Parts: sequence; C-alpha cells; structure tokens
Amino acid sequence: MKWVPKSSTLELRQVLSQIIAFGILLSTALVTWQAMVCLSGSYSPVVVVLTGSMEPGFKRGDILFLSMSEDPIRVGEIIVFNIDGRKIPIVHRVVEVHEKRNTGVVDVLTKGDNNPTNDRPLYASGQHWLHQHHILGRAVGFLPYAGWTTVILTEKPIIKYILIGALGLLVVFSTG
Repeated sequence: MKWVPKSSTLELRQVLSQIIAFGILLSTALVTWQAMVCLSGSYSPVVVVLTGSMEPGFKRGDILFLSMSEDPIRVGEIIVFNIDGRKIPIVHRVVEVHEKRNTGVVDVLTKGDNNPTNDRPLYASGQHWLHQHHILGRAVGFLPYAGWTTVILTEKPIIKYILIGALGLLVVFSTG
C-alpha cells in the first residue's frame, strides 16, 4: 500500500464534496422543475417576457407562470405559444376564437396588447390560426421584473459565455 500525504487526501475530499454538492443542487433544480411541470400541466410552466408587445399589462423581464387545462381557450386570455420554425415562445392575448363544430377543437388568433395588428404575419406561411399543439399554456400569474437576467443573457450572449467561464474558473481554482 502506497503512502498518500494527508494534504492530498483532504484536497481529494474537498473536490468530491464540491462535486456532490453540485450534483445535489442540480438534482434539486430538476426535481423542482418537474414538479412545476406536473402541477401546471404545461411542459414550460415559467416564461420570461422578452419584448414590450404586451405593455402596459406585462413588461420586459416579467416572469409569467403558466397552467394548461382541458377547458377551451377563450377571447381575452393571455397565452404563451410557439410558432413552427421559431425557438422562442411568444406571450400574447387571444383576440379571436374559431371553434370547429361538434369537436370541441378551438383554434385561436392572437395579438400583442401593444401591437397595432394581429399576429398572422408572425405565424408560419399559410397559417391563419394557432392550433392546440402550438399553445404552451395560459398565464395565471406573474412576478414583475424578476426575469431581467434572462432578457440580458438573451440579448447579449457574450455575457452568458463570460459568466460560464468565470464560474468554471471559480470551480477550478477554489480552495476550501
């Protein structure tokens, strides 16, 4: 058996302790997110408003909490939806509903409160309505200005890389 200096053993324990703590933190975040998904019925239970299209009701940086139920969506509700070919979801109000007879299927037309026209120019080519599979959820609550970090990181991706690099250096060079 080879002799290992005591300081090396302590350093190894500190590194392992940091790895375990990081794993616990990551696991807690994932479990919390999955619990929110289950409770809200939406696979994206929280979104950040990135533009001013919903002012004055919602401002840039507001965090919206979403829920999805089986009830048909109605005019006046604020929904979050994805458009085919776009990665970032959109938060807008339902301004028109198109119900298909005897099916319970509802298609919707949306508009940002601060926009002059409806969203048809945003939709995919030839698409006139949003269908159920486009809708991520309905806004059921919000937290003002709490999402500004997301807005900044979305608009200035270089800051994201600087932060990730700084955190990596912190982990590598940290001493207990």
